[in-house]
Amino acid sequence: MSTKEKAKKGKKVRRFFRNFFLCLLCLIVVVAAATAVVNTVVNKSEKNFVSDSVKPVEYTEQLVPELDEDGYYTFTTDRDFKVLQLTDVHIGSGYMSSKKDMMALNAVAAMVTAEKPDLVVVTGDIAYPVPFQSGTLNNKFGAGVFADLMEKLGVYWCAVYGNHDTEAYSYFNRKKISEKVYENREKYPHSLFQSGPEDVDGYGNYVIKVKNSIGQITQALFLIDSHSYTDGDYFGIQWKYDAIHENQVKWYEGVVASLTEENAGIEPKSLAFFHIAPNDMSTAFKEYKAAGYKDTENVKHKYGVIAESNDVICTSQHNFGLVDSFRQHGTKGVFFGHDHLNNISLDYKGVLLTYGYSIDYLAYPGIYKYGVQRGCTVITVKPDGSFDNRLENYYQDKYQSINAKEHVILDHDMKDDYASAGSLFSFQTANQDTDKNKDKE
Repeated sequence: MSTKEKAKKGKKVRRFFRNFFLCLLCLIVVVAAATAVVNTVVNKSEKNFVSDSVKPVEYTEQLVPELDEDGYYTFTTDRDFKVLQLTDVHIGSGYMSSKKDMMALNAVAAMVTAEKPDLVVVTGDIAYPVPFQSGTLNNKFGAGVFADLMEKLGVYWCAVYGNHDTEAYSYFNRKKISEKVYENREKYPHSLFQSGPEDVDGYGNYVIKVKNSIGQITQALFLIDSHSYTDGDYFGIQWKYDAIHENQVKWYEGVVASLTEENAGIEPKSLAFFHIAPNDMSTAFKEYKAAGYKDTENVKHKYGVIAESNDVICTSQHNFGLVDSFRQHGTKGVFFGHDHLNNISLDYKGVLLTYGYSIDYLAYPGIYKYGVQRGCTVITVKPDGSFDNRLENYYQDKYQSINAKEHVILDHDMKDDYASAGSLFSFQTANQDTDKNKDKE
């Protein structure tokens, strides 16, 4: 073959690959554009469902918070203060998750409507922009639909971020979601979220106060960002979870000091809410398990089990002394989520560490078919600052779904307790011997 013929053949090869890659690029652009259009339609459909079908919660006497001089929202009451914890709602708002999104929205609306809480606290993972399950990278869709829902319900609410709310590959980071959604008071006046101090790590470090009619702080609710991933695990594929950082612990201690000064020198009782379980929960459960699922000197079991496979508690390897600080400064209860099947509540050296019931229909494969793990946590704060907490399963008569077709009814009596129903999970459960737990109850 002559040099001229070789050059001509080389041009044809280069032209082929150039055209191939141009066609591939065009195809990607077309698919991306089509997906964006479809996802926008899905998101609009979910928003229309909220605006057309959801009704405001009917309160006899709804408490209305006000901004105090220190910039924190404050409720004033001499009666019990009711907090409803929701966690891991996991709204994808993409073409792959629309049906499951509707189920999650139904569940939230039904439980909030029936419980009529003074405040809803969501401990992370409202949005779930994981593309191979939701079909979108737009995390603002899920966050916005949830905020629309809470605004239509007319219920005051606040949230902390989870690891999925702002993935490394999702469109918006914590700062943008905070500005565009959670702190958009003009659009969402019932949201009490605050980004928190700029010199403290994370977004969403703030406190909500409860006072009585004579101005005493009876309870402080601390909301803290537990971040996402750490140690180079940017996409979370190695399960290297972050923890609440040292400067956040210092921030908490500083706020406690300020509240104590405001409270005439009396340190107020408090509760804390964040997404990822503290390292101390793993320590407490290991001691409880080693004792044969019996109470020990340090650990007292209140309710629930660890039901993730192999007794998994997805926590950080880092511990910056958060729970030790809680113990020193009057925080008696800590509530979190992240592990969708765990719902245990353990008193560990005087601090109650509690997993909330999750909502998730989307993230765990097959979880939409099951319901013993789905519901809410009701926390009742007494006028003296003491509190009680209990789990409420979603599949009860008192929770009436807006859209009955999307209300999954299981093939068993959902009024059974978790221990007797636990065997219905299709995935492996930790099964720390459920009859041992029943014996305790």
